Amino acid sequence: MAGSTNFLSDIGSFIATTNIWDVSELYSTDINSDRFKELLVRLYQNVNNMALNLNIKETGYYPLYEFMTGQLYFPNNSQNGQTPTYRQTYRMVVNFGALPNAGAKSVVHNIQVDQGFTATHIYGAATNTAATKMIPLPYSSPTLDLNIQVDVGTTIITITTGIDYSDFINTYMVIEYLKQ
Repeated sequence: MAGSTNFLSDIGSFIATTNIWDVSELYSTDINSDRFKELLVRLYQNVNNMALNLNIKETGYYPLYEFMTGQLYFPNNSQNGQTPTYRQTYRMVVNFGALPNAGAKSVVHNIQVDQGFTATHIYGAATNTAATKMIPLPYSSPTLDLNIQVDVGTTIITITTGIDYSDFINTYMVIEYLKQ
């Protein structure tokens, strides 16, 4: 990895599948021997590799509370003399309810960050009452008044529509962010 600036760019986040453990070794090895100690060291190393790799994998879990995703963003170089470290990404899912009727509607997103946050990804979807039509959010259309705008503030998420979208009663918005 000489010359590498990012350990993840060279190797990715993968666990080798070629480690073979012969269970009979555990039974036949004297627990006071160097061989047994070596076996334990290799076992601990493999468990540690699994934990490291699992901890940096993105999680496909979407609860209605703040959740650490496993995504890592580049280091913030202004960390007051500390060694820059990758920053964790958090996710908040907002059950927004029905979309508005040609106007704006705001819902509290419950992101609790005293020093603020920086959004990295804002997305969502809405489904109509009959579950026959689904649209992504924000929504872009060649017809200007069909567009749906999504804004996230310090305490609320606001969706603005140009026409009546109130038939879209199941709306979920996802905000992914870095804490300051």
